Amino acid sequence: MAPRGEKLIIGQRLKILRSTLGLTQAQMAQQLGVSASYITLIESDQRPASAKLLMRLAQVYDLNVAELAPDTDAQLAADFEAALKDPALEVEGVSRAEIEAVLQASPRIAAALVRLQGRLGDAMMRAQAEQTPLADRSRVEAIAQIARPVDEVRDWFYESRNYIDALDRAAESVAEDNKLHRDASDVALSGLLAAHNVRVRRLPGAVMAGSLRRYDPHRKELLLSEFLDAASRRFQMAVLIARLNYQDLIDEVMDTAHFEGEATQGLARVSLANYFAAALLMPYRPFLAACESERYDIELIGHRFGTSFEQTAHRMTTLQRPEARGIPFFFVRVDRAGNVSKRFSAGRFPFSRFGGTCPLWNVHAAFETPGQIQTQMIRMPEGARYFSVARTVMRAGGSFSAPAPRLAVGLGCDVAFAPRLIYADAFDAERSEPTEVGLNCILCERQNCASRAQAPINRNLAVNELERSVALFSFESD
Repeated sequence: MAPRGEKLIIGQRLKILRSTLGLTQAQMAQQLGVSASYITLIESDQRPASAKLLMRLAQVYDLNVAELAPDTDAQLAADFEAALKDPALEVEGVSRAEIEAVLQASPRIAAALVRLQGRLGDAMMRAQAEQTPLADRSRVEAIAQIARPVDEVRDWFYESRNYIDALDRAAESVAEDNKLHRDASDVALSGLLAAHNVRVRRLPGAVMAGSLRRYDPHRKELLLSEFLDAASRRFQMAVLIARLNYQDLIDEVMDTAHFEGEATQGLARVSLANYFAAALLMPYRPFLAACESERYDIELIGHRFGTSFEQTAHRMTTLQRPEARGIPFFFVRVDRAGNVSKRFSAGRFPFSRFGGTCPLWNVHAAFETPGQIQTQMIRMPEGARYFSVARTVMRAGGSFSAPAPRLAVGLGCDVAFAPRLIYADAFDAERSEPTEVGLNCILCERQNCASRAQAPINRNLAVNELERSVALFSFESD
């Protein structure tokens, strides 16, 4: 809620919510029990939102009210809460209400503290660089926090809601001009490369020596490994098209992002070229139309565009064009050990920067049923509920002597959007009991969890020598 004396203006956020739900002002007004003119006044920022309306929004659309508040950011909230749990700060017993109050009143101060805590971790690692860095758990976690290039690029995509307008529209225009579609995409992509006198060659994996794609600018050859399937070959061709034809546009986007450091800039250029490639193979308007008509059936839509399950699911997180939005999804990819190798969010799902993900999330259970879709409703500690879809995928490569690694990808959204998904047809939001999950064991403070791997970082272990509880680790409460 807003601090006392401050009017809560939520016009833009309410408009975005209504658009993503596919409602007119009249339809939303009817569902909320207010007049359409009232919705119009709020969306135009001529009226503040009342507490009664906020509560009604939370009830009807199953939202966390804080998500509608100006300058509230769930990722910042997660980072801020994690920073406060750093033992070096010696802050104990901070409630969720206090955290939200700080975020509402002083979000920039909260962000500054998050940056300060990150630099504290950097300083600790530099001071101990001459010692054994993996000697204890705290140092392992500090190492995870200094992966600055990855974090900076992820943060920038997060702030952009995973949508890059200039690249997306340019890719869509190229796709339309060249009539890219599934049956002829290889031919059309080869033609675009031929305009630069680039020849595409497919070579044995042994010859590629561990590489999946290699571009030789002197010979004008794009070398692709035989380990790549058809969808991956098309994607790699599209990446090179982005670098050859639209490097200037990528550089313009880079200039606005103000990335610092050679590693960060290199990673950002790779990510932007990949973004263009996905937008070229799955042009925005046709792809969004297919998602809406087929109710976000990932496998079916992948067949239609000739893309893999992971490529299709990832592209769904980018459908945030202001005048034509899709569902604000979040996306994550993990390995069997729970390591997160990719995560994006067009909505406001909070990811932890370190420590993996909650083992109760179905993205981990997907390994038990390879290739099959799993669905789940989860509830975060602050009360927000999400609908999640998960399935395993195989990485490129694989032979008898060196099997391809199996990963799991998860795609999810706020539970309010679940009725628009084909996967939720058998799902009853009113009767289904959500799975209680946390960001990870390091930050989660739920007691009596049978899946807990360690006590929270800011709690002391509570050892009872006369009792064995369901949880391996018990800890002291406030």
